[in-house]
Amino acid sequence: MTELLNDSIVKQLEDFFGQLTGEVKIFLFTSRDKQEACETTSQLLFEVSSLSPKISMIVVDSDAKPSLARQYQVEGKAPALVITALDKTADGSEQITDYGIRLLGVPAGHEFGTLIQDILLVSGRNSGLSDELRAYVQGLSEPLHLEVFATPG
Repeated sequence: MTELLNDSIVKQLEDFFGQLTGEVKIFLFTSRDKQEACETTSQLLFEVSSLSPKISMIVVDSDAKPSLARQYQVEGKAPALVITALDKTADGSEQITDYGIRLLGVPAGHEFGTLIQDILLVSGRNSGLSDELRAYVQGLSEPLHLEVFATPG
């Protein structure tokens, strides 16, 4: 299979990933209904995750594990990426922290940059929000559902 990332992009990503501090685990939810898009996304994530030991990925068949897709609120949205923080507990088990970051569809074009930025943010365990905005968010008294949509240009 032809690699999706050329040598120049690989070099840039290796430089970016040198900034990673914490581990990141990416869940890729796939479905047979969108096989081609899911295979492309899987290959892209494999190439990206192979560039740093701090990035791991797991492919989840949404059709076989609908409860996990429901848990992460991505049922029926394959290919769907859930970018989480991965930490080790004192007993050596994995602790996954879900910050609610989801990418739907193949993260190509401008969305590829978003994927890389999300990995960096989750690795640093810092949203980049100002103190003022953090205080505002902490003051919310009801759940807030925020979605950002992007279309190919």
